[in-house]
Amino acid sequence: MSVEFRKELFANERDDNLNEIGKGTQRQDALGHVTGRSPYFDDHLFEGLLQIRCVRSPHHHARIRSVDYSQAENMPGVVRIIRPEDVPNNFNTLLSLLNFGRDDEPLLSSKKVSYIGEPVLAIVAGTDRQARDAVAAVRVEWEVLPHVLDVEEALKPDAPVVNEVYPNNTFDYHDKYDHQKLRYGDVETAFSQADRIVEGRYQMSPIEQAPVETNGAIAAPETNDRFVCYTSTQALFFSLGTAAKLLNVSSNRLHFIGGTVGGGFGGKVDSLVEPMAILACMLTGKPCRFVWDRQEEMQVGAPRGGERWYLKDGVMNDGRIIARQFTGYFDSGAYTRLSSYAIIKGTAHLPGPYHIPNVKADVFCVYTNRTPATAMRGFGVTGVDFAIESQMDKIAHEVGMNPVEFRILNAYRDGDMKAHRREAKNCALIECVQVAAEKANWPIRDEFKQASSMVGGGGERAKIPHTVTDEDGKIGERRAGRAGAGQTRTIAPSTPAPAPAAYTPPPPSAPPAPAPQPAAGQPAYAHPAAAPAYQPAAPHAPPPVTPAVAPAPPPAPAAPAPASETSTPSARPVNRPGYSRFASNSGFRRR
Repeated sequence: MSVEFRKELFANERDDNLNEIGKGTQRQDALGHVTGRSPYFDDHLFEGLLQIRCVRSPHHHARIRSVDYSQAENMPGVVRIIRPEDVPNNFNTLLSLLNFGRDDEPLLSSKKVSYIGEPVLAIVAGTDRQARDAVAAVRVEWEVLPHVLDVEEALKPDAPVVNEVYPNNTFDYHDKYDHQKLRYGDVETAFSQADRIVEGRYQMSPIEQAPVETNGAIAAPETNDRFVCYTSTQALFFSLGTAAKLLNVSSNRLHFIGGTVGGGFGGKVDSLVEPMAILACMLTGKPCRFVWDRQEEMQVGAPRGGERWYLKDGVMNDGRIIARQFTGYFDSGAYTRLSSYAIIKGTAHLPGPYHIPNVKADVFCVYTNRTPATAMRGFGVTGVDFAIESQMDKIAHEVGMNPVEFRILNAYRDGDMKAHRREAKNCALIECVQVAAEKANWPIRDEFKQASSMVGGGGERAKIPHTVTDEDGKIGERRAGRAGAGQTRTIAPSTPAPAPAAYTPPPPSAPPAPAPQPAAGQPAYAHPAAAPAYQPAAPHAPPPVTPAVAPAPPPAPAAPAPASETSTPSARPVNRPGYSRFASNSGFRRR
């Protein structure tokens, strides 16, 4: 079988002389790794290096009534107590560097904590042991507040407010909606014309990146009132900009040096350890080291956010998907970090690599009292791709189709219009699944073996359909109890339909080759009967929007008396920044 690899697309980017697969080519960094000479941030040693530890919340959600560090500041080795008021600009959001979103997260919390491990105080001491002992001596009086850990529970009108910058527990999109919308075509009309409705619910839990090297940074004074920061960040200039903003200094006073990253996978971009290390250096005039231990990395290191997806598909008996609806919930944790961007990225990926003429999506960035989420491999796409491909298998089973042939039937072809109104180009899903089927000895019929991403697209499939829009989900409506997007979903069983009949292809001009028989142990599929062509609804004016009338609110339950306690803050560390790949020998000394 011939496969088109589209090499001309890369003609100006590289020579066509790649011949590495199957060879034992040595990585550029392999020698440094096996000899122990690869430079990591923690290989930089300084005389009088101070250590930093944080006082952290043991509660999911609590108000800070008082913090007593009088005993800690007089303990042996303690050099400085860093309080929230010592942070020059103690409010930030990572994407503020791109003017996206509002500042919502303090470097050190002064009034309220919203997740277990949130820092309220930092202690700088001569040794790590001295810093830990001082942390244990700090007394914090907490007023424990109700917390919420589930994304759909957080969307209910009576849910506790997690993030007071976003009091509806959702990120605000376009200063208008509490979710990101995608509208393409008319899904409701298409659902009414579909032979089957197939629904599914899919969920992915938070995942810790678990790098061998935990997050950390070392800051030291330089000449000319500058500070050098050796860091494990994956995003050197991102961390530089974040530190400059939090510390309210010009970025030209900060000299960031990266190096070999001991594992990151997206978990070293949040830029939390660098500002703290530099601030401690500024306040003490001495080199300072802030490195999470393993417990902190697991508890406060930002994971891949949990996701929950509801999919609803309108399908014809011949296997064509004519409508797809998404409702997605992305668990951002207590603060925004990068999650709002993940929703934009994920929504732009919908409905997956398939031509579906009617698509609707409502995707929410939800605040809960969990550890704030961040990037991880395939950021923004991995979770919904899992949902899409699981749903594709489910639909193929419902209509009795070979799942590989089902994907080829619905795949994008060159010239198709995507749901976000861009023409599909350089498509290759068909070729990829053909090769995969061949390698796996998975039987597909000749007509699907001969399909191509370069044939069958465009034309009517390239036209932007009449699209029904709505004003559901305006900021604050859901919190006020008015109906709209984001209501808790339930999944109904798939619409029953008669079992598909055996597929009979039209008579070909020449006798076709016999269809391959399934290999031993592989399933045989009944090929569906041809269905009447789906007819999109004629363009029409969208119905007028009738304002929803808010129901009378139920009587408020009696508020429980706030729980109060004085605790020794959790010694568990929490926080995680970014990573980098730049090596330097400046100030470098081998242990």
